[in-house]
Amino acid sequence: QVQLVESGGGLVQAGGSLRLSCAASGRTFTNYAMGWFRQAPGVEREFVAAISSSGVFTNYADSVKGRFTISRDNAKNTMYLQMNNLKAEDTAVYYCNALRYFRPATPRGDWGQGTQVTVSS
Repeated sequence: QVQLVESGGGLVQAGGSLRLSCAASGRTFTNYAMGWFRQAPGVEREFVAAISSSGVFTNYADSVKGRFTISRDNAKNTMYLQMNNLKAEDTAVYYCNALRYFRPATPRGDWGQGTQVTVSS
């Protein structure tokens, strides 16, 4: 089982950038497709981006296409989310998870604490 810890969130002005990290423990990280999800107050958790186990294939929510880039470094057991041109509506707690299915991205395990992203307009 993969244990995941998210980091890199913070407060940023609209138009700014942040890079989130998802550090995984355990030797099975490379076996799994991985995804980023987010949850804003009063809203259900939603899919943001997914990446295949090899990193070759990616998938994005329409709301972040062209602004966010998902990547992974299997040698470091870490996944990233580069977020550019941030908007107020990107404000949420961001979570990573291993995926049971790549498309639609279906989370596999328990949720961690997430990392808060706040975009001021």
